[in-house]
Amino acid sequence: MTHALSRLSRRWAALSLVTLLALATQACAKSDDQNSQQPAQTQSSSQSAAALSSLPNFSKLVEHAAPAVVSITGVRTINNGSAASQIMPNLPPDSPFRQFFKHFFDQQGPNSQQPQSKERILGSGFIISSDGYIVTNRHVVVGDTELKVRLLDRHEYSAKVIGMDKRTDLALLKIDAKGLPTLSLGDSSKLKVGQWILAIGNPFGFDYSATQGIISALSRNLPNENYVPFIQTDAAVNPGNSGGPLLDLKGQVIGVNSQIYTNSGGFMGLSFAIPINIVKDVVAQIKAHGKVSYGWLGVMVQDMNQSLAQSFGLQQPEGALIAQVEPHSPASKAGLQAGDIILKFNGSTIGRSGDLPPLVGSTPVGTSVPVVILRNGKRLTLDVTIAALKEPKASKQARSSEHADKGGRLGIILENLTADQRKQLGVGKHGVLISGIDPNGIAAQSGLEPGDVILQFGHIQIDDAAQLAKQVHNAPTGRPIPVLILREKTPLYTTITIPKGK
Repeated sequence: MTHALSRLSRRWAALSLVTLLALATQACAKSDDQNSQQPAQTQSSSQSAAALSSLPNFSKLVEHAAPAVVSITGVRTINNGSAASQIMPNLPPDSPFRQFFKHFFDQQGPNSQQPQSKERILGSGFIISSDGYIVTNRHVVVGDTELKVRLLDRHEYSAKVIGMDKRTDLALLKIDAKGLPTLSLGDSSKLKVGQWILAIGNPFGFDYSATQGIISALSRNLPNENYVPFIQTDAAVNPGNSGGPLLDLKGQVIGVNSQIYTNSGGFMGLSFAIPINIVKDVVAQIKAHGKVSYGWLGVMVQDMNQSLAQSFGLQQPEGALIAQVEPHSPASKAGLQAGDIILKFNGSTIGRSGDLPPLVGSTPVGTSVPVVILRNGKRLTLDVTIAALKEPKASKQARSSEHADKGGRLGIILENLTADQRKQLGVGKHGVLISGIDPNGIAAQSGLEPGDVILQFGHIQIDDAAQLAKQVHNAPTGRPIPVLILREKTPLYTTITIPKGK
């Protein structure tokens, strides 16, 4: 019995020892796991802190820039019976939305017989010189009286308009003050899509509101804004922000906040700023001459699509296609022709038609520049002396009568133009009128319409219906053919592809 108990005791002792060793092993393993996890947690925390520290310090940027940003208020006389007031929503006279909607929906002309009322305007601006010169948008101050400028320190000054430019929607103001804080102007040619930006302004009258974002796109062309390659951003901009600065992380102004695209009247993620390099040129001209002059080439251009590119022998769309050359213009004197494709202007590559107007407009009058074109598949370089742009004259729309010959393969009825019709339509000695069209024919499917004047077919100038009929009869099938038309006095290239077997 005693011997049996002794053996049992030894077994319990051995079992206890094994248990203690197992527990010790688990404890050590747990300790090792904790020790091994701690550096990883520390490393993760360090990475998070590093990521946060790498973000821009917008508070410092706002502190630096805000003293040179101003709030602009004024009073504008409006005609209540004008088209603009009929288009705009029914808003209170002092609503900041009135200014916003008026800028984008303004269709009005002078009408002194209509009842008049006053509206309060609100905008932003920024000081560019310590003696009181201020940049803002033209639509903020045009037609305004009693213009007031208020600074961050609540000092208020009466402002005088030194000059305005309608094409860029910029204005230069002056207040009687000295030693003012200023913002330095950057270089918009060095901007990159994706870089951080900051906007400061007075949206809806909330003074000195700051919003941040990134540059979403560059050289954005907007309807009726041919001379401004806008900076597109996602920084929140609303009515009252117009004329305020768009800043980079160095605190330099890279643009002037000008427009938004919206269905509601408020910000929807798309805002547009005028590049500061354009602003610097406009300000310099207003200071020197009181107005802004633009370079003039004298061509009407259109964008290229894949079909047009193929018809002109290009592998992919590029350049600006000349649809019309104005008589006695710099382009005409240099030998440019309709159908030429401008690939480079003064050393700058023309990727699309919208790239050309800002380059031409910013070229000093009287400067001779090289223009690289593609003509009949060959590259040529022509020297063009830029002239001053003049305001276009209004034109009257013409009517057409219906005679004439059938165009056969295209499904159109053609009319030889009389001298009076040519004068009314603004057509020279070339061209034949489409007076009727088969809605199921090739021409209609290619976008041609009654009233269009066909000026060229396959690079051949067309003088009459018989000549066009001959060209169409001999035209190749299965590939796009460039066709130059005149539609409501506007030249336009399109393409027609005649199916095989036709």
